[in-house]
Amino acid sequence: MSATRLRAPPADAFLICELGGLFALFHRPSGMTHLLASPAPELLELLGERALTRHELLAALNARYEVTDAADDLLDARLDELIAVGLVHAV
Repeated sequence: MSATRLRAPPADAFLICELGGLFALFHRPSGMTHLLASPAPELLELLGERALTRHELLAALNARYEVTDAADDLLDARLDELIAVGLVHAV
């Protein structure tokens, strides 16, 4: 997955509401609501701006949110979940 570019819909495709540490995300195009934990909303925000490789995404996540301890397994798990529900796709 490291060389594959990933992309998410732009920010206006979502309505997001924080619910005590979790995020309810309504995906307007599909009409589906998802319950997400961080860093999933942050990943969607970054991937909604432009297509990024996994390496570029990790660098952007660290730069924007100062997440210096992001574990590779956690990033891969969140990306796999977002891909599985159709919110992130390879381009």
